[in-house]
Amino acid sequence: IRRHKFLEVTQLVWGLHNQKIAFVRACLTARMLNRTLLMPSLSASLFYKEINSLQPISFDKVFKFERFNTLYKGFVQLARYSDIKNRTGLKQNIINGPIDMHKVIRMVGKNPFLWHGDWPVKYYERFFECLMLVEDISKEADKVVSKIRQIRKKLRSEPGMGSSLRSAPYVAVYIRVQINWIIHCKKLEQRSGVSQICSSKQEIIERVGKIINLEAPIVVYLAIADNLINDSSLLSGWNKGLVLYEKKNLRVDGIFKKHPYPIQSAIDNE
Repeated sequence: IRRHKFLEVTQLVWGLHNQKIAFVRACLTARMLNRTLLMPSLSASLFYKEINSLQPISFDKVFKFERFNTLYKGFVQLARYSDIKNRTGLKQNIINGPIDMHKVIRMVGKNPFLWHGDWPVKYYERFFECLMLVEDISKEADKVVSKIRQIRKKLRSEPGMGSSLRSAPYVAVYIRVQINWIIHCKKLEQRSGVSQICSSKQEIIERVGKIINLEAPIVVYLAIADNLINDSSLLSGWNKGLVLYEKKNLRVDGIFKKHPYPIQSAIDNE
């Protein structure tokens, strides 16, 4: 990958998962052009249409910049804006001559990396594994995991639960519910004339219950985006042996309130 030629992309938007997908596509585009990708800005706020209202956050405030470059050395490369002196827009490149002669080219358009792409799925999996959270965010995730482990330990020691529980495995199941995705699914169902796109609460419960090699009681952590959805019924109706917890009754909601939405999602995802 050429280190003296750069690709600049627009701010990555929407939820954290969509931003990660867009980041992978930006990296693969830079590789296709044999250019180093200038570190993109992520979005700390969650807006969909009011692009001017988006609050940017630097990529290296969320993910480990140097670690990513080390893991992907030779395949893709990230650079900071301080690594270059002159910036040239894509529009100028087209007017002034062949794109490849310019040091920096810029992808323009409305969220160019959020639409369907043809990149193999294996690339997304590998990239996601290399996106490691910075220590400050990782430590916040550790606090949540610690709370879940405390609940697990308490369940083991409760009288009447049986001595076999001491050797039984315990798992926290990650489920994220966002009202924006529910709305998106419903609209897609209406346009497509089908009803299998969205997973209902009952379908989610059944799928969790079918996870093999789980011995009850199981701690189920519902990673609900509290600022996007307010549905207390999500905590009821689960199968016997599934012990439900979410941020508030786990008493970790204070950890999440300190951070913008995508960082909350990063903690949950971790």
